[in-house]
Parts: sequence; structure tokens; C-alpha cells
Amino acid sequence: MSKTLSIIIPAYNEANTIHFILDKVQAVQLIQNVQKEVIIVNDCSKDDTEKAIFNYQKTNPLFNIQYFKHETNQGKGAALHTGIKKASGDFIIIQDADLEYDPTEFNLLLRPVLDNFADVVYGSRFMGGKPHRILFFWHSIGNKFLTALSNAFTNLNLTDMETCYKLFRSEIIKNLTLKEKRFGFEPEVTAKMSRVPDIRIYEVGISYYGRTYEEGKKIGWKDGFRAIYCILKYNLFSK
Repeated sequence: MSKTLSIIIPAYNEANTIHFILDKVQAVQLIQNVQKEVIIVNDCSKDDTEKAIFNYQKTNPLFNIQYFKHETNQGKGAALHTGIKKASGDFIIIQDADLEYDPTEFNLLLRPVLDNFADVVYGSRFMGGKPHRILFFWHSIGNKFLTALSNAFTNLNLTDMETCYKLFRSEIIKNLTLKEKRFGFEPEVTAKMSRVPDIRIYEVGISYYGRTYEEGKKIGWKDGFRAIYCILKYNLFSK
């Protein structure tokens, strides 16, 4: 029997790009006949994101898209919590609604899991020879600092803890009790996942087509301080 990959897309004010990413997700052919289940969680967008999604569903009736909406804005982490709860696939991957990450690379993350080497696979923007856009020196320094700090507590040797692309066996991510509603999701899920007995974590190089703030990038320096807080909280004080 074929397996299913649940692709969780948190969306907030992505009316102008959501159809592009859905086109890419629909076009990708997954290895070993893995099927796709797309779960979009609209985190109370203030633009026409919902209308754009409904139009896409109408013109692509055979594409397996499930749509959910928060009545109040709760944050990316909260959207992911909803998506994880609703997912029915064997594997779960996170896909941002923008165009920074390339769905054609789902197979890079799927391969170690399907070959039964891994339970969780991180897609690293800082390893391998894939293309990545040159942006924001201090963001890259901050990312590497957060990854190193997280590694020091989890005893992992990740190169990109903050990456969007994380693929999990469903039973692993569904069994974690996750609390962070905004961008603290990444350090929290990494801390809690690292304590799962006998878990097998892999990392593969991916490409990265970053956005500027003018193009819609949302994460900022305040989120970096929140990430530090979450690394300390979920590794030291809230296990």
C-alpha cells in the first residue's frame, strides 16, 4: 500500500504567492509512489488569502487540499499545531506559503525515511551545493548562533535548526506536546524531538530562495530573542 506525505502550509497574508507554491507542490512527483495530502491553515489573514485558496481549489478539484482557518491570528506555530492535528499521512513536512523553499526537493528529505535510515530529516540551507540567495549577513550569523546554542543543549550537530523544511514520521511529531504558537516552534520541536528514545535524525542539503522584507519576509530580531528563550526553556526548565 502506498504511503502519504502530509504537506502542512501555514498561510498569513499570502494571497499573491499561494497559488505559485501550490502549483509547485502539485507538480512534484514523489518517489516510491508516495501520495500527497495538502493541509493549508490560514492564520486569519487580512488580505485575500482565503479567496485565492478557494479559487485554486475550484480550478484544481482533483488536487487533495484540505483548508482550515483560524478566526483570530495566533501565529505560525499555532497554524502548524492545527495542521499536525489534522494530518492523516504517514509522514509530515512543513512548507511555507512563500517561494523560499522548493517543493521539488521533498524527495531529498523523503529518501532517508523511506529507506528506513531516518525518523526525522532536516533540510539544511547551509550544507551541500544547492543554490541559495545571498541576503542578510546578521540573519545568517544569528541563525548559526541559535543552531549552535540549540546543539549545545540537545547534543545534536545540526547545521540549520531554524529551517522550515523538517520531515517527520507522523507518529513522532503527533506524540510531542507542542506549545509555542509563533516562531518558537523550531527550537521547541527540536528540543523535544531530541529526547525521543532511539530517534534517528538526518540532515540533507537544500536550496533557499530567500525573500526580502519588501517581498514579504516576516521574521525579525524579536523572534531571534524569543528563539533564545525557547532554547533555554525547553532544554532546561520545561522538559
